[in-house]
Amino acid sequence: MNKFNASLIAVVVTGSLFSVAAQATIDEAKVFGVNFQPVAAVPASQSQVIYYRTKVTSAEPSHIYVDGEYQSALLPGMFTTFCVSPGNHSLGGFQKDAPYYEGKSAQPFRDTFEGGKTYYIKVDEDVNGRPLRVNQHQATDELKTMRAQAHTLSRASAVEQCRYTAETSMDYSLSSDVLFNFGKSGRNDISGQGRQAISELIGKLHKDGVQLNRIQVIGHTDPIGKATTNMRLGQQRANTVRRLLIEGGLPARNLSASSAGNEELLVNECRGTRAEQIECNAPNRRVVVRVQTQ
Repeated sequence: MNKFNASLIAVVVTGSLFSVAAQATIDEAKVFGVNFQPVAAVPASQSQVIYYRTKVTSAEPSHIYVDGEYQSALLPGMFTTFCVSPGNHSLGGFQKDAPYYEGKSAQPFRDTFEGGKTYYIKVDEDVNGRPLRVNQHQATDELKTMRAQAHTLSRASAVEQCRYTAETSMDYSLSSDVLFNFGKSGRNDISGQGRQAISELIGKLHKDGVQLNRIQVIGHTDPIGKATTNMRLGQQRANTVRRLLIEGGLPARNLSASSAGNEELLVNECRGTRAEQIECNAPNRRVVVRVQTQ
């Protein structure tokens, strides 16, 4: 889902507003809201979307539409955060679509949103209307200097106020290259160094006195090979780590294992020989132990 699927709204924003803003004669606080901060999780009854725009290829606003209705207008360096109910929605960011605002009817990009997940979507400056799915690592790096869109109100009926959960979590990332040899996932494949790393993590959790209400073990892979194979490999590695955590005294009833496959990469566009690609992709091969503490 790298090329996102959804179509958004067209906001009625006058050209004069942006020409005045360009001359810095408007109150900036009324146009640009707060600086970006990492978002909290949403419940399973909602999906959260953070839509943002980076490139300065045009002074025209990008009109963001959700299910053919206007959500916001983004200038470069701006973002909008909103929630929708889980399910199928269209999404997109259109430039220069006034006065007819074809973004309302042109909805070529549509996708299914899962409950409890946060999606990072970026305006594609090269293909008008197309949204781009971005991984969390890249998105938070690009968003850290951005400010919220604050000069228009959403008219999208599908958009809901986000109901953030009170849950907090801590992530402990273990390098798969420490745990396993390349392409391996079984209990007998785990290295002595890997067993030591897991033992140290168990000791840290006990020492810190963390309330172990829910623990997710998530296997991540690099993009080398087929996506289906990587999804299976990530699951197998997560299963192995989960078993070792249980043997170390963590409560089995609170432990789950899942795979992200190669969908949440920390490093992109590794090139060269196969050996060079394997080395470059090392940060992507990891097992994350996510501990919900409240």
